[in-house]
Order: sequence, then structure tokens, then C-alpha cells
Amino acid sequence: MFIFPRETSTAHVRLTTTKQDLRAVTVCLRSFTDLQRSYTLFSLATPSASNGFLIFKSDHNNEIGLWVRDQNQYFRGQNYKLNTWHSLCSIWDSASGLAQLWLDGKPSSLRLISSGSSISGPIIIVLGQDQDTHGGGFVIEDSFMGMLSDVHMWDYAISPCEIQNYMVDQTFTSGNVLNWRALEFQIIGPVLIEDEQKSCY
Repeated sequence: MFIFPRETSTAHVRLTTTKQDLRAVTVCLRSFTDLQRSYTLFSLATPSASNGFLIFKSDHNNEIGLWVRDQNQYFRGQNYKLNTWHSLCSIWDSASGLAQLWLDGKPSSLRLISSGSSISGPIIIVLGQDQDTHGGGFVIEDSFMGMLSDVHMWDYAISPCEIQNYMVDQTFTSGNVLNWRALEFQIIGPVLIEDEQKSCY
């Protein structure tokens, strides 16, 4: 897991992918934090859209935002507790423009965000900060502090069954854009790597 041990406007992990044109996206990750302000969980930017695909935890209780190509929707009524590992998947398809959020195995309603156009590169993907410009523009107020793990990304909408398998840490098809089991990344600033904390049975 990646550990972001303090709030900064610099510390982040930059993820590498060869995919540069996305007509659909699924991003799944696990997070743990005690932050009570808003913060960014996943930031993908292109030169034309700093919020190409952004997952953002609002400071409003139980509200998570999803941006696609600088358009957004908020998914309300999410049971996002402090000091708890959460499994989160966000899905979007350009053909319909529909997006959905899954938190700890529970789906949200479907929302229309952006339809008809793909997310086109060059793509920069960052964990720990919110890109307000392509590859930069970080501010401490949007930074993440806590732990992130099991980051996968696909260039298609994975099935509800695959999402459920991810949520309970069973066998699922690894991401073909980002694969946690073979992740290429660069750490900038005070970010640590430790073994994920698993429950003992």
C-alpha cells in the first residue's frame, strides 16, 4: 500500500500507462483515512481537461464526486466512515455517458456525466493530489492523507460480478490500464510503501 503520512502540496505517486484513448473507464481502489475535509482519491488529467477522470471525496458527509472531461456528478448517501478501509469502484462509458459508483459492494444510482467523446491523451495519472493543471497545480487543501492500495483501471466497464469479486478481494481480472500487481509508478515527496494491513482469521 502507499502511505501518505502528512498533508502536503507536493507528495504524490505518478502512475504510468501506455493507454492514451479511453472510451470507457473503470477505476477501483481501496482507501483508509481520518481526513474530515475534502480530498482527492484519483486524478487523471489530459491537456484539454485537468479533471479528465477524477474521484473526489467531498467534505459534505457521505458525498463522493466523479468528474469526467471536466463535467461532474455527486453521488450522495455514501456510507464513507473514518478510520475504515473502503473499497471503491467508479465506472463511466462514453457511448451512453452514464456513470456509477460502487462503495463497499453497494451500487449508486446511474448518473449522466459526459457522452460522445473519449478521454484522449497524453494522460497523466496521479495519486495523492488533485491536478488543477496537466501534471501539476497541486494544493494542500485537496491532498490525500492516509493509505491507498489495490489500484486497478480498465478501459471498459467491468461487470457487477467482477466488481463484487474485487470488493471482497476474490479472484478478478486485473486492470488492463493500471494493474496493481504489476504497477509502474514514480514516487515524488514523502510517500511510503508498506505491506497492506490484512485482517487475520
